[in-house]
Amino acid sequence: MPAAPADVKAPPADAVTSPTGLASKVIQAGDGADKPGPADTVTVHYSGWTTDGRQFDSSVDRGKTISFGLDQVIKGWTEGLQLMVTGEKRRFWIPGNLAYGENPRAGAPKGMLVFDVELFEIKKAPEPPPVPEDVAAPPADAVTTASGLASKVLAAGNGSRHPKATDRVEVHYSGWTTDGELFDSSVVRGESIDFPLNGVIAGWTEGVQLMVGGEKRRFWIPAELAYGKNPPPGAPAGMLVFDVELIDIL
Repeated sequence: MPAAPADVKAPPADAVTSPTGLASKVIQAGDGADKPGPADTVTVHYSGWTTDGRQFDSSVDRGKTISFGLDQVIKGWTEGLQLMVTGEKRRFWIPGNLAYGENPRAGAPKGMLVFDVELFEIKKAPEPPPVPEDVAAPPADAVTTASGLASKVLAAGNGSRHPKATDRVEVHYSGWTTDGELFDSSVVRGESIDFPLNGVIAGWTEGVQLMVGGEKRRFWIPAELAYGKNPPPGAPAGMLVFDVELIDIL
């Protein structure tokens, strides 16, 4: 079990602190030149402590490295790993607002957390898809349903069956707000996703039923069929635009 660092209580004088409050210092220089981007996948070893020296997690103890997308972890890791090169080992002091907070979910540590992280490998994410030229509003050739959902076919499918609302489907997708901000993309993650059509936003439930296997379609989903104009934290507001490719009806 890795011993708690001598400076676990607070960042030392030689630590560098970013504008967000994330502090770090290099423990071992790396031999790589590239740094990961915010959507890249990294392979690391790590150990984590609370500031009273209690170890709460360690891949070193488990004897197995871990890989994850930098957009899928706490903010302090997303920011901090982007400072590193392969072969580097760095210590981070991550304030609570960049970790799990002062009142975290059950089982998660609270407050400032200290991590020793060693970066072994970087897997670059696919390039993000270009922003659609018609992202701001449905074009004249889009078809709008009675609910207000607009769509147009980008690539014809090779199937003949349409999914039902109770079916499970496999898709690739990218989603933008109408100002062109990409907020989610299975394409960037490099992994398709499957889900039941009756378990997603209403615009997806309705829209994907219009498609056949192999088809790619663009949707303009009004707020009332998405997350609303005042969505829950982390969800995008207003009309959303999605490019969806229906890979399979499961």
